[in-house]
Amino acid sequence: MKPTIKLLALWTLPLFAAVLLCGCKHLPNATRSAFSRFVGMENFSAFSRTQNPDGTITLLSPPIPATISWNELIVSWNADAMPGTFLKIEARAISEQHPTDFYTLGRWSPGNQPFPRTSVRGQKNAAGRVDTDTLVLTQSADAAQLRVTLGGTQGALPRLKFLGAAFANTKTQPLAHSAHHAAWGTIIATPEHSQHGAWTNVGWCSPTSLSMVLSRWAGILHRPEMDLTVPQVAAGVYDADFRGTGNWPFNTAFAGSFPGMRSYVTRLDDLSEVEDWIAAGIPVVLSARWDWLLPGRPPDNDGHLIVCIGFTKNGDVVINDPATRLEKGEPVRRIYQRENVIRSWTKSHNAVYLVYPVGDQIPANRYGHW
Repeated sequence: MKPTIKLLALWTLPLFAAVLLCGCKHLPNATRSAFSRFVGMENFSAFSRTQNPDGTITLLSPPIPATISWNELIVSWNADAMPGTFLKIEARAISEQHPTDFYTLGRWSPGNQPFPRTSVRGQKNAAGRVDTDTLVLTQSADAAQLRVTLGGTQGALPRLKFLGAAFANTKTQPLAHSAHHAAWGTIIATPEHSQHGAWTNVGWCSPTSLSMVLSRWAGILHRPEMDLTVPQVAAGVYDADFRGTGNWPFNTAFAGSFPGMRSYVTRLDDLSEVEDWIAAGIPVVLSARWDWLLPGRPPDNDGHLIVCIGFTKNGDVVINDPATRLEKGEPVRRIYQRENVIRSWTKSHNAVYLVYPVGDQIPANRYGHW
């Protein structure tokens, strides 16, 4: 029998938000009709802590208010984790009526042994399902609860540094905002890598994009350990069940495992927020459709990860595109028309990776998306 959980009245949820977000920047007020909302946590004192007989520790959050009516949730995490340790991430939705069951959103380990790094297939019931790394509900909810299990061999445990909950209402259109023209004409120097090389793996757009961003920070911070090859990053983000490297939180968890780095998945309203980051000197990884970025390409419904490194003087988007054939003389850096990027980005409901050093000067959080 499952333990009975007493649900809190929704009017109490903002109190828990204040506890969970202690030390984080104040988020602007949201409306229930808003498209997305991000809740970042680095203080876990409000979480209950259970020591399990097998030596693992389970952290259970109080209800986390989304401040929007949501139907999709992506959870990101950053941890200090030595080889032989692992995290299990679970989430459930909470509405005024009842909570759902917990869904597993990932079993993550830094070295993939002895605990395989994997998503979990077959999670579907009347309340919702898990699409690799995303909890998708059949009915919208108001809040969520997260459960994190920490484990390892010989008593070793990872240390959780950060949790991020990216809520979205994919039945609502994102808001359009005025362009941030200060970013137009700005291009951030970023190393250029291709997913096509000696390994010739067409499915490595995500680790390739991540490798470009990490290599940039390696140079700026004088951190050579982050200047990695594409195969090295791919090995660090591989999802055994997905049988690929496109698991979004596994990618951000890899980047966030480096000391002093913050990395997570979130969803933005439009390109004006990407422009905020470019104006701050921080490139952004976008998930988009490859074929919609440039008219005339063969149809390809799969998602594709790219790095936005800037904007032209007229607002078109400067991209480091991993899907580049260097042997054919193709450039990694491309310029894609603004309207094509906006359209292709809708494939992922405007999902991005944000990767930057902890304490770095990041843009003002105008709409509660980071």
